[in-house]
Amino acid sequence: MPEPVKTYNTAVEATLEVIGGKWKPVILFFLTFGKKRNGEFMSLMPVITQKVLTEQLRELEEDGVVKRTVYNVVPPKVEYELTDYGWSLKEILHLMCKWGDSHIERVYGNQAAVLAQPQTEE
Repeated sequence: MPEPVKTYNTAVEATLEVIGGKWKPVILFFLTFGKKRNGEFMSLMPVITQKVLTEQLRELEEDGVVKRTVYNVVPPKVEYELTDYGWSLKEILHLMCKWGDSHIERVYGNQAAVLAQPQTEE
């Protein structure tokens, strides 16, 4: 039997390889509500830098979960959306959001602020 190309301790590692980090899950979560342009991301995540946003979007595009569409107009227009493969992450991202809400309430009570509170399905 040939040696495996990659070895994981658990499949969770494979998931985190694609969506892990501070910003990727947030970017993907916002995309579950529809296409976004660069400026929309910057408004939704005011502390992310343009450099980091661009890097994260490129990596998500390389992993096949985000599609970048460039329109040939002036000024340039670029939209980002989930691919079919990316949409397979919707349930886990929304569950992460719900867990996060519970965690915030448990740890901080009403002493924490969540900037964006889109409605996730129950």
